[in-house]
Amino acid sequence: MAAREARARCGKPELADIVRVHGAAFRAAHRLCAVQHRALRAIEHCRTAALGGELRQCDACGERRYVYHSCRNRHCPKCQTLAKERWLAARRAELLPVPYYHLVFTLPHELNALAQGNPRALYAMLFAAASETLLEFGENPRWLGGTIAATLMLHTWGQSLSQHLHVHCLVAAGALSNAGKWIRSRRGFLFPVKALSVVFRGKFLAALGAALARGRLTLSGSTAALSEPRAQRTLLADLRKKAWVVYAKRPFAGPDAVLEYLGRYTHRSAISNERLVSFDARTVRFRYKDYAQRARHKTLALEAQEFLRRFVLHVLPRGFNRIRHYGLLANRNKRARLASARAALGSPAAPSTTAPTESVLAFWQRIARIDLQRCPRCNLGTLRVVAVLAPQPHPPP
Repeated sequence: MAAREARARCGKPELADIVRVHGAAFRAAHRLCAVQHRALRAIEHCRTAALGGELRQCDACGERRYVYHSCRNRHCPKCQTLAKERWLAARRAELLPVPYYHLVFTLPHELNALAQGNPRALYAMLFAAASETLLEFGENPRWLGGTIAATLMLHTWGQSLSQHLHVHCLVAAGALSNAGKWIRSRRGFLFPVKALSVVFRGKFLAALGAALARGRLTLSGSTAALSEPRAQRTLLADLRKKAWVVYAKRPFAGPDAVLEYLGRYTHRSAISNERLVSFDARTVRFRYKDYAQRARHKTLALEAQEFLRRFVLHVLPRGFNRIRHYGLLANRNKRARLASARAALGSPAAPSTTAPTESVLAFWQRIARIDLQRCPRCNLGTLRVVAVLAPQPHPPP
């Protein structure tokens, strides 16, 4: 263990190294739910003997390599690249030949504690309020007067790993009318953000008030007082006075820019290994952008226990879908609706998406120009499997 910690300090640290060194003490000091335990355990064991793997040997020089299995947990920063690329490949056929807007709907931080005890409920309310707001504005003849195409992605973190609940929305610049015509948005404008904010706030607070009144939320600790109707009314009134944040960026230039954006915001964990700087027996240091100072790059040092506490805040409930599609992209009749939109735009039909799934070997060859079967020592021979390694419950360091 000491050797691994020293290696992490001297070389490039990874989240898995931090969990291996500090995870046991963190679990003993904090009460975690099952999905948080599962995520930490998966990250700790990812690509180690605990998950089993293969022993490969070069057929030219005899070099031997142990290749261990990935955990495939969606919170592991090392296991998302292949899933992201496959997801993007499926999305390419759904892009329409129009500009796209990027909008962000954010919840006030006063709701953070309530979300910690009720993540599934609060995240679902956030999705519902944001999507219903966008769909209603799209259907309003004042703005478009048809059905929009929107993809929403949940993020729960800020750059410092603090809790920052928001959804990123990718919306096509236009809508399909009931008559089958494409209605283009005004140039450089989709919806008024101040009006979006008011409607979004109203929808979310209506759902939150109903859930509180019906006792559908778990209330404990700092939120226990909300079991009283008077406290509920006070909270809702205070939140109603705030100006909720809805942000809209300029439209993307074209489909390539849209895919580049999607690659940055989908399939992300709360922190990537690239942002980690170092860690030791007490502290973890990582890079972040300070948007209050023009997105300056800075380094933040946190106690290891606090670092892990912030990380597990962003572990999603089991089975919760953090990427959702609405309007023309909703699963029901999606293919027919997109075909109607393309016909209205005079665009050719989308390419077929029934191609066979790309293998891991082919994927890394295409993305990183890495041949996983080529021997890294002699660069001539092929690494061939000579033994299958069973998982070890207690692997040696």
